Amino acid sequence: MTTLIIDVADLDAVKASLRAAFRGEPQGCRYTFHSEEALLAMLTPNRWRILKALTGAGPLELGQRARRVGRDRDSVHADAETMVKFGLIDRSNDGKLHLPYDEVRVSLVCQAAA
Repeated sequence: MTTLIIDVADLDAVKASLRAAFRGEPQGCRYTFHSEEALLAMLTPNRWRILKALTGAGPLELGQRARRVGRDRDSVHADAETMVKFGLIDRSNDGKLHLPYDEVRVSLVCQAAA
C-alpha cells in the first residue's frame, strides 16, 4: 500500500528531510505545506472530496470525478485544476486525473502554548 502524507513543516524540517533523503534514508511520500492555514486553504471540503474520490481509483475523466463527488463538472474542473497546478494530483497525457496512492493521511498538530 502506498500512502501519501500531507503535513505541515517549517523550512528547517524540510531541509533536514531532504538531507536525510540524500543520505539514502527513506522519507515516504509526502506533500508538505508551510503552514496550517495554507494546508486548509488548499484542502477545502470540496477538494478533499475530489482527493478521496481519486485515492486508489486510477485515472478518472472529468465526468467520472463529478459523479463521484456529486458536483457539477465546471466546479470540479476548477478545483481539480488548482490541485494539479500545486502538484497535489497528477494529470496523465490523455487528460485524466489521478492520485497514485492507496491511502492519504493528513497530519495537523495543535499543541499548548509554552
